[in-house]
Amino acid sequence: MTRRCFITKCLLAMACLAVSGLGFAPPGRAADRSQVTIFAAASTTDAITDINALFEGRGYGKTVVAFASSSTLAKQIDNGAPADIFLSANPKWMGYLTARGMIEPDSRFDLLGNRVVLIAPADADLKEIPIVPGFPLAALLGEGRLAMGDPAHVPAGMYGKQALVSLGVWDAVAQKLAPTRDVRTALILVERREAPMGLVYATDAAISARVRVLGVFPQSCHPAITYPVVILKGRSGDASRKYLKFLTTPEARMVFEKYGFLVR
Repeated sequence: MTRRCFITKCLLAMACLAVSGLGFAPPGRAADRSQVTIFAAASTTDAITDINALFEGRGYGKTVVAFASSSTLAKQIDNGAPADIFLSANPKWMGYLTARGMIEPDSRFDLLGNRVVLIAPADADLKEIPIVPGFPLAALLGEGRLAMGDPAHVPAGMYGKQALVSLGVWDAVAQKLAPTRDVRTALILVERREAPMGLVYATDAAISARVRVLGVFPQSCHPAITYPVVILKGRSGDASRKYLKFLTTPEARMVFEKYGFLVR
C-alpha cells in the first residue's frame, strides 16, 4: 500500500469514527431517512443548535449535527462521511465539493453573512481601535500573538488575512499569529487570555461575555462573507428538503439574527 493510500484510508476511518459517535449509521446499515445529518461551520454552532431544537420540537424530524471548520467538514464529506446538508462558512469549500460532483446543484443558495471583528479579553486595558489602513496592530500585540483561524484553510482566518493584507498590516503580524483549527478555538484562546487579541466573526464575539470587540473590519477590505448551504449528492430526500426549507422560515431567521448573522 502506498503512503498516500494509507493516509487516505486513515482519514476516512477517522471521519467514520467521528460521525459514528454522533449517531450516524455506519457503512452497511440502513440510515433513518427521517433523520437529517447536518455538517455546519463552527461559527454557526449556537444558531443551528437552536434551530434544530425548533425543527424537532415541531415534529418535522430528527437532526444530527457535526460542527467544525468548513475545510474539515468538506474533506470528511469528500472522504465518505454520510452528511445530508452542508453549511459552509465560505464559498471556497462549497466549491471544493461542487468540483467533485458531491452536491445537488439545484439546492444550493447563500443563506447568511457575517463580519470580521478584532477582540480582546473583556477586562483588557484597551480602548476601541479604529480599523483603518496601517493601524498599529503589531505594536498593540507586543510580545503576544493574534489568535485567528488558520488562514491556510479556515474561512474566518482566510477573511481575516485578506482584511489585514488590504489594510497593509499583514506583513507586520504574520509572525505573531496563533493559528487555530477553527474560529471557535480562536475565541477560546482570547477568553482564556492565552492570546491578547483575536480575529473572529462578529457572531462569535456576541456569544461570549469574556471578550469584547475592539473594532469591526470594514466590509470593503475583504470579500463579502457568505455562508452557502446545500443538499449533498444522493441525499435529496423529503427530510433534507424539509430541513433546507426550514432554514429560510421567519422563525429560523429570528434565530440567526439573534446571534448576529446577516440573513441573505
